[in-house]
Amino acid sequence: MPGRREEEDGMADVTVKRLEDFEGIFGGGFRRVRAGLGVTSFGIAVMDIPPNFKLYPEHDQSHDGQEEVFTALEGSGTLVVAGEEHLLEPGVWIRVGPDEKRKIVPGEDGVKVLAVGATPGKVYEPPEFTVEGGAPPTTPGKDPAHHLAE
Repeated sequence: MPGRREEEDGMADVTVKRLEDFEGIFGGGFRRVRAGLGVTSFGIAVMDIPPNFKLYPEHDQSHDGQEEVFTALEGSGTLVVAGEEHLLEPGVWIRVGPDEKRKIVPGEDGVKVLAVGATPGKVYEPPEFTVEGGAPPTTPGKDPAHHLAE
C-alpha cells in the first residue's frame, strides 16, 4: 500500500495520505479514510456535503450500537440531534450516542465533515461501502452517504 511501511521490515508502522488520495464514492462526496489508512478498530470517513443539500437522511446507529464523533474540517453546518440543533464548524466536536437520531444540514458554503465511529466493547466490523473497491450503498435512507450522489 503506498505510503505504508510495515513493522516487519524494521520500519515504523505509519500511513500518510492527503485527503484527495483516499478513494471516493459519490463523486468524491464520501472519502474512504478508514480503508485508505488501513484502520481496523474504528470507522473514519470524510463527507463533503454541498450547500443547500437536503437529502442527508435523519438516522441513528441503534442497529450496530456505534457512537459517532463529528467535526467540521471546512465550512459549517448544523448537526441536528434528537431535534436539537448544534453548530458544526471547525473547532467544534460533537459526540452522538447510538440511539439518538442525527442529521447533518450544510451551511450556505457547504460543510466538510470528519466522522469517527465505533461500538463500545465490540470488535469493529466495517460496512461494505467503506471497503476500498466496495459498492456504494444502494438502499435509500439506510445509509446517509447514499444520498451524497443525488
